Amino acid sequence: MIEITSDINIGENELVFTASRSAGPGGQNVNKLNTRITLLFDVAACRSLSDRQKRQIFSRLSTRIDKNGLLRVVSQKYRTQKANRNAAVERLQKLLSGALKNAPVRKKTKVPYAAKQRRLDDKKKRGRLKKQRAQKHLME
Repeated sequence: MIEITSDINIGENELVFTASRSAGPGGQNVNKLNTRITLLFDVAACRSLSDRQKRQIFSRLSTRIDKNGLLRVVSQKYRTQKANRNAAVERLQKLLSGALKNAPVRKKTKVPYAAKQRRLDDKKKRGRLKKQRAQKHLME
């Protein structure tokens, strides 16, 4: 089981791993071994997630999910399949937990009276300065 949040776990049987040739480090191994791991997770078919959670994931990760509802995570950072597999699972955990976090509700605040007055005073001061310059320019 892969823990996404304290109350959400996803079974490893819901993840599909495929291996392919990597462009990462490894010297001659890059040409011979399939170390790049692509992890596919079917968000729509996941039984561990509620409908609300699925909608939240779809809206927040829409650029990473294809039209079939598959979330795709690729890892080719390491030289071994096992390390890349672990990295892909870790990245999936971070993506899903980040997508399921609720954003804090923004509290509306009012501009303080003193700040408003300062702004208006600065505007008046600037206007007087420009008016003074215009008068000097007309006199010349």
